[in-house]
Amino acid sequence: MLAFLPLLASVLASEPDAGAIMARVAENVEKATDARRQYVYRQLVRSSLVKSNGQATRKKKREYHVFPGEKNTEKKLVSFAGQYRKGKAMIDYSEPGFEYKGIDIDGDLIRDLTDDLVNDKESRDGIPHHLFPLNAKKVGAYSFAWKGETEYKGRKTYQIAFEPRTKKTCVEIGSDSEGDCDEAWKGEAWIDAEELQPVRITTDLAFKIPWGVRVFLGTNLRRTGFSITYVRVAGNVWFPATYGTEFRLDVLWGYKRTVTLSMESSEFQKTDANSKIEYHVADPVTP
Repeated sequence: MLAFLPLLASVLASEPDAGAIMARVAENVEKATDARRQYVYRQLVRSSLVKSNGQATRKKKREYHVFPGEKNTEKKLVSFAGQYRKGKAMIDYSEPGFEYKGIDIDGDLIRDLTDDLVNDKESRDGIPHHLFPLNAKKVGAYSFAWKGETEYKGRKTYQIAFEPRTKKTCVEIGSDSEGDCDEAWKGEAWIDAEELQPVRITTDLAFKIPWGVRVFLGTNLRRTGFSITYVRVAGNVWFPATYGTEFRLDVLWGYKRTVTLSMESSEFQKTDANSKIEYHVADPVTP
């Protein structure tokens, strides 16, 4: 047993410092901001609400042109298509602000969640910073563990697990406030070994909804987590390519919905100071 201890110490000492790697990743993500401003691209966002019986109650499909701004990414909505349930039928509509009846809980929920999760005004990509450990100012709030090396789409990657150093109570989804919901996620990150840029990240809530909230307020979240993948468009320039979540929301003992949201970005094009960006609004397409 004693002879085994030096070998174990040697193995542990040879493992890369996962925390140091993630700190470098966070720095690289922020350093690439200027280079990313040179690209425009298309973005497709789909969202839906589904009842516990499997019936969809609301669907939305939005297409954006995304282009660099002075401090954040600007998006122009170029097409929109929606559906709402009326009895046994799904009815099409084409106005983003459409409401069914005077009080439209489904419409308000899907609109607010979509805006919170893909159109955050403080984020370069519209994705809230606090969902993933890629902010240089907050990376120290996480603990990281080395999981090994693997290959992802032909490139060598480091696999790193993470979780918040301090467990918190949070019942809020989609807000980038400085409140209790920051650093609320655990998961795994795949990091490009050559450029130390994120390639893929998956997360789950690092805690359960408090018992008192579930019992007295009738509110619970299940299967809550996010997944994001990145695409390399140039040296040290990576963009979110896919991003999504699916979770069940139970509110006030009676309102139950499964929420799904997905975002796909593509057609990245490099521009310059003299480039002229034009937008052609397409006809709405049924989701």
